[in-house]
Amino acid sequence: MEPAGRRGRRGAMLPLLGALLLALVAGATAWPHPHHGAVGHGAAGLAAAGAAFGGGGERRYRDLALQRMESVRSSFAARRDLATASSSTSRVFHVTDYGADPTGATDATDAINKAIADAFRPPTNATMTGGIPDLGGAEVHLDGGTYLIKAPLTLPASGGGNFRITSGSLRASADFPTDRYLIELSASSSSRSYDYEYATLRDLMLDCSYRGGGVNVVNSLRVGIDNVYVAHFATDGVAVSGGHETAIRNSFLGQHMTAGSDPGERGFTGTGIRLDGNDNSVTDVVVFSADTGIMVTRPANSISGVHCYNKAAGFGGTGIHLKVPGLTQTWISKCYMDYTSIVAEDPVLLHVSGSFFLGDANVVLKAVNGVARGVQVVGNIFSGRDKGVDIVALDGKFGTVEQVYVQQNSATGMTVKSTAARGAAEGNGSLWTVDFGEALLFPDRIGHVQYSLVAGDGFPGHTLRNVSGNKVVVATDKAVSATVHVLVDQNAN
Repeated sequence: MEPAGRRGRRGAMLPLLGALLLALVAGATAWPHPHHGAVGHGAAGLAAAGAAFGGGGERRYRDLALQRMESVRSSFAARRDLATASSSTSRVFHVTDYGADPTGATDATDAINKAIADAFRPPTNATMTGGIPDLGGAEVHLDGGTYLIKAPLTLPASGGGNFRITSGSLRASADFPTDRYLIELSASSSSRSYDYEYATLRDLMLDCSYRGGGVNVVNSLRVGIDNVYVAHFATDGVAVSGGHETAIRNSFLGQHMTAGSDPGERGFTGTGIRLDGNDNSVTDVVVFSADTGIMVTRPANSISGVHCYNKAAGFGGTGIHLKVPGLTQTWISKCYMDYTSIVAEDPVLLHVSGSFFLGDANVVLKAVNGVARGVQVVGNIFSGRDKGVDIVALDGKFGTVEQVYVQQNSATGMTVKSTAARGAAEGNGSLWTVDFGEALLFPDRIGHVQYSLVAGDGFPGHTLRNVSGNKVVVATDKAVSATVHVLVDQNAN
């Protein structure tokens, strides 16, 4: 559908082109003869040429002028047809052309859904993964407007790929369903494994009006959510279920508009981002208001550059909750946990590095079946409030601990915990005890000990006597003045 303004501009060009053609015809007989210097003007010029060369010369000039005129006319006609064809085959669908009110005063749901339906008419028979129709880069453009919607914007169940929705604001009406999302990439009646591919939601402001969620991505491939601001959600800002490789980046999510120290922080609810699928990426995202910043319930996801200052851990909130006991497979790096912690249930294959934890925010390993395996919490910095909070804490008892490395972290105002530690004891006697109870993460678990004994005089016999209770006891066969240096590791290998 072509807007009236565009049709009017094209129509206004036609009289101008006609006038130009008439001018060309009028001046066509004013060209000089290639061999004689005489120059004529209009009919007088043709008469002069006829007197010099006879009627044949006059006809030749007229024929030449007509050929030139026809050439110019054909050129303009071809350009006009090309412009018309380009407009009719454009893959940009402006929602205002469908009657959507960009002021947000009236409901625009039907108009925007009509634009989406037209965008989902494939221009060719080309397909993407699993037969998903290739929409050729179709773009549903919101034209920088604000649109009131009373129901979700839904994509056709026929599926589609290679399209985007961009550049505007959506606001849920007062009667928007509380269990739905403003934009839903979902085809519940489909028999395909995947319904949408290479879909991009970009440069959008989504105001959920506390009626539901922002975006729901279901069984989709390679979806990009880029520069999207989701506010006032009651459930999830962005929810991903199934599918593969959704990338959420450069976005902002918050239930309430706040910049911190909100007096209603204890009442924050909802989840900023929910990942119920594999192979997804969250990069350079801010979750500024929610009960849980990011909830992960499936393995194999990466999180990087995220700033969580949603409900503080002290008020019961969680920054990142890895609810994937037994097979976490999650990589977290370069994040800023602002008074909100990372909670990992039975972590198996978890990496946390290069991150900043402020205000007693920490990493909590929560026991479900008591398994921790292949965990790396390394190279982070922690800043606390001198309340004795551990930088890595245990919630419950772990019976299986293998390849867990909590090392090389720095802290101030918090208690440093590690799976490896150094200590020393000096004195005059035959027993030296080094207590690692405050330093080691897991209680009563030392897998490896290395020690050295430096005696003031003599060479006493010595042995490792005991390692129970995270205490290392070294004994000598006689009393001496000595210093014992000990290195312990809670991993056996």
